[in-house]
Amino acid sequence: MTDRTVFRITGEDARDFLRGLVTNDVGRLDKGAVWAAILSPQGKYLADFFLVPEGDAILLDVATPLAAGLLQRLTMYKLRSKVSIEPSGIDVSRGLGPVPDGAFADPRHEALGWRAYDGRAGEPLDDTSIRVAHCIPESGIELIPNDTYPLEAGFERLHGVDFRKGCYVGQEVTARMKHKTELRKGLATVEIEGEAPVGTEIITEDGKAAGTLYSQAEGKAIAYLRFDRATGPMRAGDARLRLPDGA
Repeated sequence: MTDRTVFRITGEDARDFLRGLVTNDVGRLDKGAVWAAILSPQGKYLADFFLVPEGDAILLDVATPLAAGLLQRLTMYKLRSKVSIEPSGIDVSRGLGPVPDGAFADPRHEALGWRAYDGRAGEPLDDTSIRVAHCIPESGIELIPNDTYPLEAGFERLHGVDFRKGCYVGQEVTARMKHKTELRKGLATVEIEGEAPVGTEIITEDGKAAGTLYSQAEGKAIAYLRFDRATGPMRAGDARLRLPDGA
């Protein structure tokens, strides 16, 4: 995958350093790959990534457009921690089906298959239809830096946040959304007839703004919705859409 950058994190403080920054429990690395994010102090998404064990080191696999900003932020937080963060030069490969030896199950959803960091050949893979079917957001599409809230994007359902791990940047806002409010907005898979560009505004039949349209495939789409308004037929540009029956 040429659209991913992999950093190698080493040093005796590596796990403690990450533990205080990311949304997920770094201790889960003992069982495989971990999907997590780093948030702003206001609880908004900045970048998501996979953490992968590599002996005493940890690999961090992030979308390349987010890599430079993430490295800058991690370096800012490093202070006197005994941690080194360097580009690894490792390529990411992916595939569907059973997880081969030495590869890691995608921790978000079993339908997304596996990821490997050992130079093996992967498969040409466009996972848009899988993501849409299971409402799995993608960096730079549904996941928008300084805008997206992780719980609205499904991080809890997709094993990307842990509420027992202790403090991290943005934790207070995330916990408050979890425990004190009912989510009134968020991502959902909708049925769609036609197509519209990613980012098209979704409008109700009576002309009220209901959300934003994102990834589309095979008659379905991921949409960010105001749930109180997404109760009937909607449109996005020339496309017609609605929540599936029973949603």
